[in-house]
Amino acid sequence: MYPAAIQKLKHCLKNKVSTTQSDCYRASFDALKISFLPQAVIHAKVPEDIAIVLNLANQFKIPVTTRGAGSSLTGSATPIHGGWVLDMSALKKITILEKQKLAIVQPGVITEALKKAAEKRGLFYPPDPASAHFCTIGGNIACNAGGLNCVKYGVTRDYIIALKGYLPTGEPVSWGLPLRKFSAGYNMRDLWIGSEGTLGVITEATLKLIPLPQSRMTYLAVFQNDHQALVAARKFNHFNIIPCALEFLDETSTRCVAPKYLPKKFAGSSFILIDLDGEKDAVKKDFSHIKTWLKKETPDYLIAQNSTQRNRLWKMRRECSPSMFFYGDSRLNEDIVVPLDKIPSLINFVKKLSKDYDLTIPIFGHLGDGNLHANIMFNRKTPSQVKAAQSVLHHLMHKVIELGGAISGEHGIGLAKSTFFPLQHSAHEINAMLKIKQALDPNNILNPGKIFKPFSPWQYPSVPDKMPWDKI
Repeated sequence: MYPAAIQKLKHCLKNKVSTTQSDCYRASFDALKISFLPQAVIHAKVPEDIAIVLNLANQFKIPVTTRGAGSSLTGSATPIHGGWVLDMSALKKITILEKQKLAIVQPGVITEALKKAAEKRGLFYPPDPASAHFCTIGGNIACNAGGLNCVKYGVTRDYIIALKGYLPTGEPVSWGLPLRKFSAGYNMRDLWIGSEGTLGVITEATLKLIPLPQSRMTYLAVFQNDHQALVAARKFNHFNIIPCALEFLDETSTRCVAPKYLPKKFAGSSFILIDLDGEKDAVKKDFSHIKTWLKKETPDYLIAQNSTQRNRLWKMRRECSPSMFFYGDSRLNEDIVVPLDKIPSLINFVKKLSKDYDLTIPIFGHLGDGNLHANIMFNRKTPSQVKAAQSVLHHLMHKVIELGGAISGEHGIGLAKSTFFPLQHSAHEINAMLKIKQALDPNNILNPGKIFKPFSPWQYPSVPDKMPWDKI
């Protein structure tokens, strides 16, 4: 398909364009693992390459899907309509403006690489998705990624000062400047954030940095079951301490992820993982309160004594998501959010669904901000399990809305949650979004088929290939 367009593309960009079967296949799926083959993959080397791609795509009406690491769990980087994949992973430049406490980065920068570059200057980039070691800044912006530090520091949106890039029709634009204040015109910057690559292509982001915290401490509270953990969590809130991270791992999650990092006796327990950071005196003061809480509320606990022990505990948490395939070859990974006082109701509902439908549904995530990850595990070759998973997801999404929550807190909608998008938004709200899409992308070039059009991932085969970060 599109032979004339691909010929022009190769003429303009030469060896930056690949149409080989192997390259197209590798770009045909993301972490949702549902494959749709593109006709070409463009490896952008400089921002100007993107203008060429978008101009030709509009001329020939070819869909373009932007891709970074391919770590999207919702299929937002899956080229569902084929066309061209615009690979941004080579755009990795980082500039730290130390005096201004800013970072100017390209979209292919790995989140962890930015964090390390900032730390060398005594600065801190707080957003910390569990996938920070492989996800990209461009992808973080596209879905407004959250992560482990949100309870204290907020999400990706809170650190974006300005964006540069191209409209879907190929014109270069700048939304904001590297200034602490900017109130000149519509806030198009925030419109791009979380739009999942449907409203423009980002080539550069100016990000806010803050001073690197002086001190950090990590604690693992171990409970006999989930109920005890949630009761203790409510009491923890009475201390009025704002931790850097407050993470929950249920009994089912710890069975598959804990044995690699902790004594066997801890597997099958329920965990609360706590991180404190800040000035030394403040962390020391908070530590005294937390130690009292640990001794009173938990049958067992660990305090990380050094960076090696701390990193080991957090590595365990970061590996929760890939470790879930211990329970099945497929999953529906839901990053749902509910008000803090509704967390016990949500978890109890998930446990009931697991029992009623005879499916394993581990649940873990960000206890401090109500954003939890329910992993509906099933085997795709077992029709009864596929049907059960679909029913569970339907009930779960309706329950989340009933509890006053959101169907996504940090992964976005993509393909995986598009069926449930009308539960979250009224017809008037969706129509307003579609009008914006039509105004900026009249030919529906960028990432078509995402967010608004219902899609059922359980009806499609899962690719057997492992992603680079898959552990089992």
